[in-house]
Amino acid sequence: MTKYIFVTGGVLSSLGKGITAASVGTLLKHSGKKVGMLKIDPYINVDSGTMSPLEHGEVFVTTDGAETDLDIGNYERFLDTSFLKSSNFTTGQVYSSVIERERAGGYLGQTIQVVPHIVGEIVNRIKLAGKDHDILIVELGGTVGDIEGLPFMEAIRQMKHDDDVVGTFFIHVTLIPYIKAAGELKSKPTQHSVQELRRIGITPQMIIARSENALPKTFKKKLAMSCDVNSDSVIEALDAKTIYDVPMSFLRQNILDPIAKDLKLGEITPDMEEWDILVKKIVSPKNKVIVGFVGKYLELKEAYKSLTESLIHSGAHLDTQVEINWVDSEELEERGAEALLSDCDSVLVAGGFGNRGIEGKIKAIEYARINKVPYLGICLGMQLTLVEYARNVLDLEGANSIEFDKETPHPMVYLIDNFLDQSGDTQIRTHKSPMGGTMRLGEYPCDTKKDSILREAYNGAKTIHERHRHRYEANPTYRKQLEDAGMVVTGESHGLIETVEITDHPWFLGVQFHPEFTSRLQTPSPSILAFVKASLNAE
Repeated sequence: MTKYIFVTGGVLSSLGKGITAASVGTLLKHSGKKVGMLKIDPYINVDSGTMSPLEHGEVFVTTDGAETDLDIGNYERFLDTSFLKSSNFTTGQVYSSVIERERAGGYLGQTIQVVPHIVGEIVNRIKLAGKDHDILIVELGGTVGDIEGLPFMEAIRQMKHDDDVVGTFFIHVTLIPYIKAAGELKSKPTQHSVQELRRIGITPQMIIARSENALPKTFKKKLAMSCDVNSDSVIEALDAKTIYDVPMSFLRQNILDPIAKDLKLGEITPDMEEWDILVKKIVSPKNKVIVGFVGKYLELKEAYKSLTESLIHSGAHLDTQVEINWVDSEELEERGAEALLSDCDSVLVAGGFGNRGIEGKIKAIEYARINKVPYLGICLGMQLTLVEYARNVLDLEGANSIEFDKETPHPMVYLIDNFLDQSGDTQIRTHKSPMGGTMRLGEYPCDTKKDSILREAYNGAKTIHERHRHRYEANPTYRKQLEDAGMVVTGESHGLIETVEITDHPWFLGVQFHPEFTSRLQTPSPSILAFVKASLNAE
């Protein structure tokens, strides 16, 4: 039967609950346990799909096409496991399910209330996510005391007393501020946060203390006493050179001992040798490359979380530091590609939505093509390679994507009227269709072309599987013109163009899918690994 570890946060947000949860999960997985992960988001949005990357960070897409919180990406990258839509749910989904059931008469005329109906739905979803796992780690978004988080707190409190639950363990991640003027670390915010938890009925069994300064033994002892936890259950979480060192830091502090004791897991010893080697290569690499990263959400780097992490993964396997030169596509429109990209070993144009900064991205693609600089275009970055090639090689004046110019005489990228989704159902897409419901989402197969960069990157695989998140597709009407001029289609999925390459270029690849979503520290994305390798070999 599944045992549950609940991770809550106190004092303030962005303390690293997701990394904490993923790190504990990694250690347990490397100890031979079957570990599941669940992120609960208290916001009322149904999912992350329509939220601004500048507000919420990246939207992560699962294999089965769910648009989820970016912490699911952390879970996958740390545990080297593909999680499904059941690994993330929101207040919006919970209330939608309860209201839908009430409208259908499922509650037989009862008055629907937060307790027991909303809380009961939350508990059921947690148990569903925990099915067939030894341990489910549940991260509760937000901060203790948030009004929207109360039903979730009540749900996990009730699970302590659930006859079907054989073990629960509560971890509280909290801030230990350092008051510079006084020269002191302060435990009072943590004490208040734990008191709030206990008022709700939850007593944490472990404190993860986030701090910029090491905690003296006397302070840790005081913290343990005031928060009513064992002294070996106060774990330091200092700022690390890389997030992938956090599991190793936790392991050095014997974090698994109190967890194993409380959950009756027996003696567990994780095998982290390979992980440790990769972390050391991240911290002290032999080589270095500079990637010109052209994007439009640079105010919040979290908007490209999976992509930046995938570059780190590839760098670790190549013993190379991948330095990112962030290039704002709007600034590139004004100053030109040469000024902003000349110091880069390669160019990467990331995905995005909307027409802001599009012409800058096209200039970056032209620069990489003409100067034979290794290039990787992802999703929109691939679509714009078609536009750039059409304009500057095929001389098709006004060529564009209909996403940006509905009246373009040469729609290189268009909105197909219908397509088969993952379930095999036909989806109808028009310009007026809701954004959230008409995208190609999740994993799709892609057939690779012999002797292509793509097939070589994937070690000769004839068919690969990658994840998607987009509405618009490459227009096959122009395929012959493109291929006759040297831009070849090297990947296809059910007749749709997935990847393009340029024959007279040393390394130029545009991919419609998002390879970063399947990249992990121990198994980096093949296409991004090949791109970094090409960057390293660039003259």
